[in-house]
Amino acid sequence: MRIANGWKQYRILDTSTLEKLESWNGVTLVRPDPQIIWKTPKQHKGWKQADGHYSRSSSGGGSWAFSRKLPTDWTMAYEPLGLTFKIQPTGFKHTGLFPEQAVNWDWMSRQIQNAGRPISVLNLFSYTGGATLACAAAGASVCHVDASKGMVQWARENAALSGLTEKPVRWIVDDCEKFVAREIRRGRKYDAVIMDPPSYGRGPGGEVWKLEENIYDLVQLCAGVLSEKPLFFLLNSYTTGLSPAVMGYLLGSVLKPQFGGDVTADEIGLPVEQSGMVLPCGSTAIWTSGEIAG
Repeated sequence: MRIANGWKQYRILDTSTLEKLESWNGVTLVRPDPQIIWKTPKQHKGWKQADGHYSRSSSGGGSWAFSRKLPTDWTMAYEPLGLTFKIQPTGFKHTGLFPEQAVNWDWMSRQIQNAGRPISVLNLFSYTGGATLACAAAGASVCHVDASKGMVQWARENAALSGLTEKPVRWIVDDCEKFVAREIRRGRKYDAVIMDPPSYGRGPGGEVWKLEENIYDLVQLCAGVLSEKPLFFLLNSYTTGLSPAVMGYLLGSVLKPQFGGDVTADEIGLPVEQSGMVLPCGSTAIWTSGEIAG
């Protein structure tokens, strides 16, 4: 497992009984996580003193309950890459950031810095821009695409917080599949593709996205937007039905016949302080051209 262990301002304090206790730059939150099936004793004092607790409703959805008045939003830094993010508890338990992705940000940053040439990156389903900012800070030009106007605006705020507003980033609100198809027709090429699709979602025009039904076709489509010397293709998923091996096989079956290269795939995770173990947080498959390592 690849572990995102570079955080100082984010910590998982403990996990038990379908919940995790986290510290987001000093603000403690309890959020649900269906894979936490163990029922270890909740001995950490933070369980009883948490600032916010998101509880699921039996009828679907859920809600936040706060023990003290919190600011509407606050910031949290990822110091290894000099990035700063806006954190804000939102509907459906989210905060605007997936901290486990830092292990992928670190990896992308190294590849771009070591490439020895200008790199253009296409970031699809790019949410609030963690990968976009990591690549831009490393010197790449980035096209950031997400179907949610609000998420793209949030990503732009994160770019400003990180001092990256002058970096070459195109901010696009669009359905990812339709955008890639148009880019191919326009003849635009990218040296790297990052894809972190939801299990289910809708585009701005009501387009329905279901991961298992759409992911192979989208990866195949994205192969058509890669440059003659692509650097990497990174696919991330939180869908439990997609194992790292399945994702790696998918990437390899599409990309290796055309570009050669190598595929690696593994779970990613975050350290848990109370247990000293690592909480799995999804899977990442990576195709690389072979010109880089690490």
